[in-house]
Amino acid sequence: MSESRLLRALPAALLLAAAAVSLWTVPALIRLAQVERTARSMDAAADRLASTNALEAMSASMRDIAAAVEPAVVHVSVAGEAKGRLGARSFTQSGSGWIWDASGNIVTNAHVVDGATALEVQLHDGSLHPATLVGLDPRTDIAVLHIQADGLLPATRTATLPAQGDLVFAFGSPFEFRFSMSSGIVSGVGRSAGLAEVEYESFIQVDAAVNPGNSGGPLTDVRGRVIGINTAIATGRGSTVGSGQFAGIGLAIPMSIAENVVTQLIASGSVTRGFMGVSVVDAERVKTMSSRNPIFRAVAEGFQGEGAVITSITPGSPAANAGLRLGDVITALGDRRIDSRDEVLSEVGTKPPGTELPVAVWRAKSNGATGERMELRVTLATMDPSVNAGFFLETFQRAGLSELTNSSRGGRPGVQVGASQGPIAADVPAGSLIVALEGQRVASVDDLWVRLARSTVARTRLATLPAANMTVLRPDGTERDVEVPLR
Repeated sequence: MSESRLLRALPAALLLAAAAVSLWTVPALIRLAQVERTARSMDAAADRLASTNALEAMSASMRDIAAAVEPAVVHVSVAGEAKGRLGARSFTQSGSGWIWDASGNIVTNAHVVDGATALEVQLHDGSLHPATLVGLDPRTDIAVLHIQADGLLPATRTATLPAQGDLVFAFGSPFEFRFSMSSGIVSGVGRSAGLAEVEYESFIQVDAAVNPGNSGGPLTDVRGRVIGINTAIATGRGSTVGSGQFAGIGLAIPMSIAENVVTQLIASGSVTRGFMGVSVVDAERVKTMSSRNPIFRAVAEGFQGEGAVITSITPGSPAANAGLRLGDVITALGDRRIDSRDEVLSEVGTKPPGTELPVAVWRAKSNGATGERMELRVTLATMDPSVNAGFFLETFQRAGLSELTNSSRGGRPGVQVGASQGPIAADVPAGSLIVALEGQRVASVDDLWVRLARSTVARTRLATLPAANMTVLRPDGTERDVEVPLR
């Protein structure tokens, strides 16, 4: 190449070189500027966190909640025996609980301790204490234990129902990780989950992690006050308590129910329930019924929404005295909205006798016009535990056992048989005390009907012979297992 041509090509080469340098240096400079901006942002954020850190304040509050609650939380270990037609089998299981009072009463779930022959409670300080069963209520899944120990620190509690969105904290021993804590919010209140082992449901629904082992532990609010008892994981209707793994829906018994049940269990070892004196069905069912009764036709055609329709009223009952009528649609009881029959049973059955309840109803007008809404007030009476146990009452009478009453012997509660006749009288003479059914404790007539109902359902599912194994304490002091035919 000649010198002139080389001189002419030189500026182009310099331009290309400059362009190449700029292609490398400009991005590098941009990256450097970005790094510097990010570093300044990090430093500023760190300064703000060091001076006014809302998350640190929240973390400190959560540590305070743990410090306020954990000393009242306990771990419950259970050894027991389940009896059946195929014999007895031993089992061990565990759950959680919490200290109710300084006298040594411990609250947990009935399903945690049901069938126990030995109970042990571990306190937060690690000490172990043998426990005795004060009483349990299978309909609400609540039990009370008692330990002898000094320096017990009971939990603070409140019966005020939380609101949707409130922060909550669940304590217990999930999967044997003892004295654990999780947090979440209240997803809903007054929930019915259709659990197979809980007749009266009005749960607090939370998204705090609740797993097997949490059962019986306390659910608290942001002040560290117990607002509920962790009980179950929602895994579908018909599931059992204490089963499954957490899937975002934990259920807790509200303190408004627990206060009534625990107080009665401590006082007497059993629970007396409220009675209103109505039979009800879901409002949706009335709409599909082919009834000739003009009242029910008016409900089917005029009522919009969910509720429970009164299909019968016991004469002279609290409902009759309050002015409730056949065909009235109950839409609320107390502070609870009513969407179904089961919710009426739960709301009434978890209240003590003497409770005054406002009842919101929709009533069809006789002239066929749109119905009217009104509020009445009902004062609950005492429920006869046999009022809804007609089938089982007849079953016992056919077997030769009658005049069943709550009683106790030597501090052991049970159901006394007042009259016994026929072949069964040799094994269960009059004056015998029924203390267990299928190896599960029976402390009252109500307990007996609950155990029989669950035994019948279980045996129907397994297609086994319709008989139940009953443990009786005879008048001569001997104890015997006796089979009672269920049909």
